[in-house]
Amino acid sequence: MVTVFLALPGMKAPDGFVHVRNRSHDECAAECSGNCSCVAYAYANLNTSTINGDSTRCLLWVGELIDAEKIGVDDEAGDETLHLRLSGLDTGRKKDRRTVKIILPISASVLLTCIFFLICVFKTKAGKGNKQRRRKHKTLAFKEVNAAEGLEFPVVSLKDVIAMTNNFHNSFMIGQGGFGKVYKAKLDGQEIAIKRLHRDSEQGIVEFRNEIILIARLQHRNLVRFLSCCIEGDEKLLIFEYMPNNSLDAHIFSSTRKTMLDWPTRFNIIKGVARGLLYLHQDSRLKVIHRDLKASNVLLDEEMRPKIADFGMARTFGDNQQNENTKRVVGTYGYMAPEYALRGKFSVKSDVYSFGILTLEVVSGLKISSSDPILDFENLTVYGKQMIWWTQVLSIAVHQMKLCFASISDSCVCRTTPTIGHSCRPFCSCWRIKASYFPFQMNLHIFHIQILK
Repeated sequence: MVTVFLALPGMKAPDGFVHVRNRSHDECAAECSGNCSCVAYAYANLNTSTINGDSTRCLLWVGELIDAEKIGVDDEAGDETLHLRLSGLDTGRKKDRRTVKIILPISASVLLTCIFFLICVFKTKAGKGNKQRRRKHKTLAFKEVNAAEGLEFPVVSLKDVIAMTNNFHNSFMIGQGGFGKVYKAKLDGQEIAIKRLHRDSEQGIVEFRNEIILIARLQHRNLVRFLSCCIEGDEKLLIFEYMPNNSLDAHIFSSTRKTMLDWPTRFNIIKGVARGLLYLHQDSRLKVIHRDLKASNVLLDEEMRPKIADFGMARTFGDNQQNENTKRVVGTYGYMAPEYALRGKFSVKSDVYSFGILTLEVVSGLKISSSDPILDFENLTVYGKQMIWWTQVLSIAVHQMKLCFASISDSCVCRTTPTIGHSCRPFCSCWRIKASYFPFQMNLHIFHIQILK
């Protein structure tokens, strides 16, 4: 351990020193360093010292310094440079204390950081393990149910889908809905639409499987055609035929596009949706209630033919089943039948109600308001608004029909036919209406008279 001395010049030599003979200055310092009791030394100026007859100048002090004081360098009493010993032990201890004070917080911080890092790593690995187990469970459950249903779905790998959509780039996105986004791509040279469900979507594996089973079994020209699917981990993808004219709501509610929809086109759209519903309710192997029929779920192909889509909320009925109750009301308020929105009771009539709303939207070009959710019987604000909306829609629809029929009537030779009740065929030919629409000629006659009024 190195001993440190503090030089104090101009000091009066304290009493009680020990004179060590025949020592140089360095030897005097070493002598004090080697004695644990030595507190100071001085290499004295013998001309002013009390020591006589010795040429050495080494003075040591052991114990306390008595009568030590500072004097001027020109004082007659003489002066000494007193080398005061700073305890090496104390200095080391102070240094050690300072070192401990510095190192201890740093060590504690590093230790806590390491512990936190290890906990994070452990949780991450545990989370990945649980997620992988859940993914494996979902995939196995999906395959088991499909095997039980006797269905074999064409499957596309997630890697291929990512390649087709450039990792789901926004430039490939053509729309989005409540459950996810829709992308346009090509599969084997055919344009397709890929519906990608959100990872945190409410539509879980059950709804996803339900939608696949339904659309795989249901085949009709007015239902969107299912091509393939993909389920890997949290990714759930459905692949359909591509509809170039998007959804119906993009046309009937657009100020520019709705002018392109003439009356024959609108009528054909309504008929097509009606055929699709009739197939779901009566003609398919499964009796299906769609539960979310609305303009955005009706897609249009290149010839503006309608196709019903989005069967995630659909339910199947038995042959003799008329209705069902649910505590989980799903769908879009405004299109829901009152008994379904308020009491959770749905049936074929629920879809018919939605179809009626859709028909009025197609005819009028007005959108049903759905801003206020219905929670109980007392909240009838939505249905009050619906009544106002219905009044507006019916007024516009009747006005449009009168204009349409009047314009046809003015140019129709059947208008002057006196025996209209007995000339069904010329009348229908003139009005471009099939006679099968009217079961009796008398009904046709009455209908024609009402139009002329």
